[in-house]
Formats: sequence, structure tokens, C-alpha cells
Amino acid sequence: MRAKELMDKNFVYLNCDDSVVEVSKVMEEIRRFTCPVVNDDKQLVGWITSFDITRGLREGNEKISEIMSGYEDISTVHEDDPARTAVILTANNKFVTVPVLNDDNQVVGMVRACDIVELLSELYDIKVEKLYKAMQNQLKGVTWEELMSASALVSKKTTGKKITPEEYEANIMDATFGEAIWATGGLEKFFAGLISVGEMVIARRVGKARK
Repeated sequence: MRAKELMDKNFVYLNCDDSVVEVSKVMEEIRRFTCPVVNDDKQLVGWITSFDITRGLREGNEKISEIMSGYEDISTVHEDDPARTAVILTANNKFVTVPVLNDDNQVVGMVRACDIVELLSELYDIKVEKLYKAMQNQLKGVTWEELMSASALVSKKTTGKKITPEEYEANIMDATFGEAIWATGGLEKFFAGLISVGEMVIARRVGKARK
């Protein structure tokens, strides 16, 4: 997934000569806390936040150019960058929005924290069964029964509790990705478990082939 697939293309951009008062009205109307400032070619030259607007109104500044952050102070991503780059940049720096640029330095979209949260919420609601089905397709020739059997063994090694393949299957049929992450203690542990299941399936198949 690329940044351009995650970005919001419906955004408002400003000009250096725009009035601070008028921009404050626009940002309030569209309910945006940040906006890019561009030149006539829609190339990024600055950045405005609601805090800048508040300061500008308090200090009596008239134009956006007087209160905006300069280009060199703005963190951006390219439209073809991996979406995870924008997600990590947003999370690590607590950004509300990250502008997305094309090869000509033009602003083509925004990656917003709220959109990332919405995307993650959708991912968390994916049924675990679908992930196992995808795994089965990747491990060509592996049956669902083999996958469940290996999963039960990995679960026993991890938790110390014995579980049958049938019980394991029943547990994952209604579970969501988000529930599985919480149950296993985090994203890293969940995927480490899936990798272990794949390795177990392959090891058991190799063992059978040698007999």
C-alpha cells in the first residue's frame, strides 16, 4: 500500500497572501487543524496549524506568510512512499496531518491521523479466519486440517494449555484480528505465532515425506 492510497485528496490549501482572519474562518468551517500553504503551481512552501492562527490573531498578524512554518520545517512523504512511512511519521511525531507530494513538489493529498485510525479499526475487525485462509493459499497444497493441527500444537507450546485442532478452529472462527492481537499480547507476538505455524506445517510435512 502506497501513501497515495491512504491519503485524503479532499483538502484545502492556502496562499502566502491569504488573510489570517479569513483563514481562521475557513479552518473553523471545514474543521481542519492544519493546512498546507502553496505557491501558484501548488508546490508546498509552508504549513499552518490552528495554533499558528491563534497566535496570529493574538499578535495582530495580517498574512499567512507572517505566521506559517517554512518548507524546511515540514515533514512530508512522497505519494509513492510506502503507506507505513506516513503512519510511522505520524505516530512518532504526534502529527495530526502529513502532506503528500508528487515529483514536482506539489501537494496531492494529506495523510491524516484520523484516517489512519479508521484504517486500523477496519483491519482490527478482519476475521482471523481470513488470515489463516490467506496463509493456507501461500502454503500451497496444505490442507485446512493440517493448518489447524499445527496451530493447536503451536498454541500448546506457547500457552502450556492443551487444545485440540477442533477447539482451535472454533476459537478463530468468530475472532477478529484485533481480539487476536490482544489475546496473544501484541502484534509482534501474533505474527510470530503465524510464522511458527507455517514452520510447523512444513516441518511435519518434511517429516512425513522421510518416513
